Amino acid sequence: MQKIIEGYEQFRKSGFKAKKDLFEKLSNTQSPQILFITCSDSRIDPNFITQTEPGDLFVIRNAGNIVPPYSKESDGVVASVEFAVNALGVKHIVVCGHSNCGAMKGAIDSSNLKGLPRVESWLKYAAEAVQIAESKTGILEANPLKKVTFENILLQLRRLQQYPEIAKRLSLNEIKLHGWMYDIGLGTIHNFNHEKQRFIAI
Repeated sequence: MQKIIEGYEQFRKSGFKAKKDLFEKLSNTQSPQILFITCSDSRIDPNFITQTEPGDLFVIRNAGNIVPPYSKESDGVVASVEFAVNALGVKHIVVCGHSNCGAMKGAIDSSNLKGLPRVESWLKYAAEAVQIAESKTGILEANPLKKVTFENILLQLRRLQQYPEIAKRLSLNEIKLHGWMYDIGLGTIHNFNHEKQRFIAI
């Protein structure tokens, strides 16, 4: 905690003052153009990776960067997506998975989730990605974790397309969906190319 408190004190002394005008503007409104959906993993920092400012990204984080199937029932992710698209009018949605993802390890082998019943239940939303990865062969076959992580990103993109507010905007070309894979050790991002149907380094 001391490290966090010291960081806050440093922010007040220099960081806040350096961007005082920006924070004053943001104190009354926000207008991000990008909804960034990524994992809760402590090694992932959306603003640091993209070098964006406060107010640039509307961020949803959870274990495994998962988007549940659309539902009219209350759900934190569904509600946040609805707000980002309908209220904020974001123009882009990025689903960003990452290397060595613990959530994907759990989705592949739930025996690692003993004592974590809610995590195990949540990761059932990634079960389809595991099934698809197991059914495919190719260059990623030797690395099941990487293979499942890629498939999970694509699964969440397909789910987003089924959200009514997003489907409508996609049909009008008012919003774009992006699938990203971030490699923690290399600092690289691969983006899913819809035309070539594969992930390509940015």
